[in-house]
Amino acid sequence: MTELRFQSVVFDLDGTITRSGEGIVNSVKYALSELGQPIPEDAVLAGFVGPELRDSFMGITHLDQAQSEEAVRLFRKRHEAIGWREAKVYPGIFEMICALKRHGAYVALASSKSLMLCERTLEYFGLRGLFDKITAPVPGGERLSKAELICRCLPETPGKSCMIGDRKFDMIGAKEAGVYALGVLYGYGSRQELEQSGADELCQDVPALRRALLDDAPREKGRFISFEGSDGCGKSTQLKLARQYLEDCGIEVVSTREPGGCPISERIRALLLDTGSMGMTDECEALLFAAARAQHINDTIKPALEKGAVVLCDRFVDSSIAYQGAGRGLGDWVRQINQRAVEKCLPDLTLVFDISPEEAIRRRYSASQADRIELSTGDFHRRVYEAFLSLCDTDQRFYKVDASGSIEQIGETVRQRLVKLLTEYAEDDK
Repeated sequence: MTELRFQSVVFDLDGTITRSGEGIVNSVKYALSELGQPIPEDAVLAGFVGPELRDSFMGITHLDQAQSEEAVRLFRKRHEAIGWREAKVYPGIFEMICALKRHGAYVALASSKSLMLCERTLEYFGLRGLFDKITAPVPGGERLSKAELICRCLPETPGKSCMIGDRKFDMIGAKEAGVYALGVLYGYGSRQELEQSGADELCQDVPALRRALLDDAPREKGRFISFEGSDGCGKSTQLKLARQYLEDCGIEVVSTREPGGCPISERIRALLLDTGSMGMTDECEALLFAAARAQHINDTIKPALEKGAVVLCDRFVDSSIAYQGAGRGLGDWVRQINQRAVEKCLPDLTLVFDISPEEAIRRRYSASQADRIELSTGDFHRRVYEAFLSLCDTDQRFYKVDASGSIEQIGETVRQRLVKLLTEYAEDDK
């Protein structure tokens, strides 16, 4: 385990963890428009990111105190409904906070945004469980300075502590609180602003911040998640949504598919799914899937995992077990021929989307022209469906998802399970 430079690490939110400027600026524009006030350039409005809203409305747009109070109300009306979801986590932040927790750091948040907004934002991006404490204003509560927020979020025995932020308010607060002031230049403040406000150290980007906090601690191996189920179950749609969500969380993602996922395997895919290959034997089909998989793992999956990315794969070896093993009746032979192809490279999590085979195939046929395997008749699709359900009882890596709900409902279930996997990873490896 790496010996940490700081035992207690306090983060700001906007401009440090999240790139939240778009939602903040849009909400400021809404508030000013509703008040009939002129709207400054975006470069001027960027000054709203970080400091207390009332002060910004009075100092930047020159509203009086009563107007400022109303502007804050209007801002929050839009921001709490829409604006907060317009944020994104800076790439690398999620992994870095996981690494801090894995190495035993106390991690906290001190923000001038409302406590509800901080909680909601961290929860949505899967980070809430990684924070030991959050201090932020509560509506109707006392107004606290940044220094007071920092002091209140530290543990009783903080050890060497630092405050990480992108604006002068964070640096000044850190100095007043008696902790190390670490400024980041990838946010909304300038080098001059941070230096003049007393920053002890500046980091150009997230990789530089990671080095400052974790020295040369290596990134952990990535996570591998497969999406499985009968054709038409909605897994491909959910994979796309999962990729977008994880990228919004600042996580490096590689999405791929089987058969396919690399040039050689894509050529095998074309042969397998082409309706011109209707004379292909079941054994040939199974062997081609295994061959494509071996190349796919070598060319795409393993390299991505080695560099720490999250791999999302639309089907993997469990599809061969269900489709060729059960559907085609080839049994355990399919497992045997895939042992060498897979070489212990199994998913950390396999999401199985559960929907009746009749509904699944109806959806599939209504979406586009069916391929060679989807055109299989008889009880083929029923056997495949039952095989997937049986797999869910064999290993803890399987997680059955009810795929009969709306896309949004299913997506929320997937999101929660992905967050659980990624944050458990940080806790289990401490």
